[in-house]
Amino acid sequence: MEYVILILSLAGIVFGADFLVAGAVSIARKYRVSNFVIGAAIVGVGTSMPELVVSFLGAVNGNADVAIGNVVGSNIFNIMGILGLTAIFFPVAIERKNLKFEIPLCIGVSGILTLLALNFFNGTPASISRLDGILLLSLFALFMWYSFARDRKQATPTEEVVEQGSLWMAITKVVGGLTLLIISCDLFVDNAVAIAKSFGVNDAFISLTLIACGTSLPELAASIVAAVKRNTDMALGNIIGSNIFNITLILGLSSQVMPLTSSGITHIDYTVMIVAAVATLVIGLRGGVNRLSGAVLVAGFVLYNWYLISNQII
Repeated sequence: MEYVILILSLAGIVFGADFLVAGAVSIARKYRVSNFVIGAAIVGVGTSMPELVVSFLGAVNGNADVAIGNVVGSNIFNIMGILGLTAIFFPVAIERKNLKFEIPLCIGVSGILTLLALNFFNGTPASISRLDGILLLSLFALFMWYSFARDRKQATPTEEVVEQGSLWMAITKVVGGLTLLIISCDLFVDNAVAIAKSFGVNDAFISLTLIACGTSLPELAASIVAAVKRNTDMALGNIIGSNIFNITLILGLSSQVMPLTSSGITHIDYTVMIVAAVATLVIGLRGGVNRLSGAVLVAGFVLYNWYLISNQII
C-alpha cells in the first residue's frame, strides 16, 4: 500500500507544482512583478512550508538537530541537487541584479547561521537564541521589502493584461497547487520513511537524507515545472528565495519557541551549505548555470551524501 501512496503523492507533487507555477506567472503579469521575485516571494515561501512544519515541530519537541538539520540539509539539496538537476536539462541564466543582492544575501545568512550555530560570538554552548531569531526575522522582512520595492521601481508598462476573473483563477491555482504540494509532500515523506524502515535503513540515514530532501520536493517540482515553461528565472528565484526563507523565517520562528542548541550538525555540513551558496555566485559571474556546472553541482551533492553515509552513519 505504501508504494501506491508513494506513486500517487509523486503525481500530486507534479500537478500541484504545475498549478502553483501557472498561477504565480499570471499574478506576475497582472502586477508587473518579475518572475524572479514571484518565484522567491510566492513560490519560494510556499514551497518552504514543509520545512517550516518539520523545523517548528522539532523546536516544539526540543529536538534542535531536526530543526536546524532540516534547514541545512534542504538548503544544500536546493542548490546542489535541484538547481544542478534543473540546469542539466534547462540552463539557468542569472541576472546581474540577483548577483548584487539576493545571492549575496543567501551567502550572508548562511554565514550568519553558521556563526550562530557554532557559537562564534560568545563561547557559551552553541545555540540560536530568541534574540538571534529576531535578527533572522528582521533579515527576512528586509529581503521581502527590498525585493518588491526594487520591482516596483523597475516596472515598465506591458500590453499583457489579466482580467479580474483571471486573477481570481490565478490565486485559486496558487492556493490549490500549494495545498496539493504540501499534502502530497507529507504523504511522500511518511511513506518513503516507512519503506526505508522496512528495508532496515536506520533512523540516522532517514533523518539526514529522506526528511531533508523530502521536504524540498516542492522546490524540486516547482523549479522543474518553471524551467519547462521557460521561466528559469522563476526557478532560480524559488531556490534562492527558499534558502533565504529557510534560515531567516523558519529558524527565526522556531527559535522563538525555544533556543535551538545543536550538537549533531557538524562544521562540515555548514561548510557545504556555504560553499553551495558561494558556488551559485561564482557560476553566476560566469554567465549562468549551464549543463556542465549543473552536473558539477549534482556530483558535489552525491559526494556529500556519500560522506554522510560513510562517516556519520555507518
